[in-house]
Amino acid sequence: MKKVLTVMMEKLLMISGFATSLIILLIVIFLFKEGAGLFSSPDVEEGYVLAVNKENRVAKLSPNDILNIFDAEIVNWKAVGGPDADILVFRLSDLTNYVSEEELGADLENIPQCLSKVVAEHPHIIAYFPEQYVSEDFGGRILDKGRITPAQFFIGKQWYPTSQPSPLYGLLPLLLGTLWVSLGAILIALPFGLAVAIYLAELADERLRKILKPIIELLAGIPSVVYGFFGLVVIVPMIQKIFSLPVGETGLAGSIILAIMALPTIITVAEDAIRSTPRVMKESSLALGATHWQTIRKVVIPYSISGITAAAVLGIGRAIGETMAVLMVTGNAAVMPTTLLEPVRTIPATIAAELGEAPAGGTHYEALFLLGCVLFLLTLIISITVEVISSRNRKQSI
Repeated sequence: MKKVLTVMMEKLLMISGFATSLIILLIVIFLFKEGAGLFSSPDVEEGYVLAVNKENRVAKLSPNDILNIFDAEIVNWKAVGGPDADILVFRLSDLTNYVSEEELGADLENIPQCLSKVVAEHPHIIAYFPEQYVSEDFGGRILDKGRITPAQFFIGKQWYPTSQPSPLYGLLPLLLGTLWVSLGAILIALPFGLAVAIYLAELADERLRKILKPIIELLAGIPSVVYGFFGLVVIVPMIQKIFSLPVGETGLAGSIILAIMALPTIITVAEDAIRSTPRVMKESSLALGATHWQTIRKVVIPYSISGITAAAVLGIGRAIGETMAVLMVTGNAAVMPTTLLEPVRTIPATIAAELGEAPAGGTHYEALFLLGCVLFLLTLIISITVEVISSRNRKQSI
């Protein structure tokens, strides 16, 4: 009977492990499937067209060109390969400036014909309107919509997902914002975390260690929104005052908060690695005349460096995946960061802030899923790095 129960438990555990692995695999496949759809989407907002006069030789515009034209940063066709003439920007809401209400019809049934007439009569126009209003005998020429390419996403420097008529999905400002904040957090947390880990493992007496260790581990259980509130009330005003900034919501504020949040992980892992140093190595060092501090510096830290490195990498993973606290204190400006003293936006914060407003199945929705793919790959790389470092540490221990 006991043997049967053992076999049943083994099968149950095997099935549970297989089901869990399959669910994770399906989630990953769904994530990449939704994200990959971005590269089959048009540059121009779906359901809309850009039209020019038939005499205009411009056949295609890049998303950046379209944005600059409609933002009045490009005002002459010559800048985009067209004639030397001022660009006339036209939106559907401008139609009543060109035709009368009688021409539009009582039920606006003549909008397609009116649009065709306006585009045909203005040689230097660029018109943006819904695709449904393109008449069969349209008097202008519809520009090629193009396709969003991987290069536009992965090396793009602008993130304007709601820009009309051509949204821009550039990963670089979000990726660099994530890396800047995360690396800043590690540069702050690692020295403090390592110092506390050395104190707990080598200097603190057992009674004090039993008090401090649970308190430090308890910090990991505090909700991130609480850290965010602390940063918003304490850290942000402090940074604004010290550096005389117009706003205190900066990358530095995010780094400080993430450093505080990463400390429990770094301290716990590093302290365990330091305590794993064989007692005989420390006693041999002391027997040769080395002081306690010399033993820590020359013997303990070099022996446990793999575990300390793993602690640092795990701390980076904790920082990269954090959402709510970063969303509250970094200012959420999707711009290319040049310093930690300016607002930035991270990938997790972007997904959390925008997913609720993105129409399901649209390009914005797909772009956010692709950001999730990038975040998944970052955390996967970190996990693999930790595993490699940990396995090297285990071999060193043997």
